[in-house]
Amino acid sequence: MADVAESPVQNRVAPVESGIAPRRQTDRRSVDMQIISDWIEPGSRVLDLGCGRGVLLEYLMRKKSVFGVGVDIDPIKVLGCLRKGVNAYHGDLFELMKSFPDKFFDRTICSRTLQELNNPAAIVLEALRVSRFVTVGFVNYAFWKNRLSLLRSGSRIRNEVYPAEWYASRTAHPVSVAEFEHYCLVENIRIVRKVYLAGDWKSRCNFLPNLFCGHAIYDLQKET
Repeated sequence: MADVAESPVQNRVAPVESGIAPRRQTDRRSVDMQIISDWIEPGSRVLDLGCGRGVLLEYLMRKKSVFGVGVDIDPIKVLGCLRKGVNAYHGDLFELMKSFPDKFFDRTICSRTLQELNNPAAIVLEALRVSRFVTVGFVNYAFWKNRLSLLRSGSRIRNEVYPAEWYASRTAHPVSVAEFEHYCLVENIRIVRKVYLAGDWKSRCNFLPNLFCGHAIYDLQKET
């Protein structure tokens, strides 16, 4: 049984499926979608980086009446968004954001995409320029089962979250809770709020998150 999940996306590479059984994936996804939804004001302008088939944006449009715009490099998934009535662009995340003025959006979302960005630091900073808040969600690579696998076998864990061998993996920048929070400190990014989910992605993790958190969600704002 997997304890964390990811939805790999690069700013120049299309997302791929994680191999998780549909029901379990839906159950887990509903938790972080609800958390993100709770942080969004009704009627907000929202940009979704690596929007995939628009599941999150469609949910936010229905629950919070947001004006949503998505971007993804996979034309098939962008077409899926359009069929749902979700505004989406096919192209590079960074290049699209450069076309918007400062604070054009109320919120930019980078959910389950951070690990696969070619230049995650630049993407996050640009997202903070074009929006008032940035929501980031990612797999905690320092989760204890990942560490245990490395200790026992000398190799990273293989499961439905990390199904491929290292040479076939598309994970470019695996990140831990501690590393991400240090990055925010260095870049003078304020963590407005955060939620640590345990290995089941549903229950809260309230103890030693860098070790026991499976998935972390942050709400960010750039300090002036």
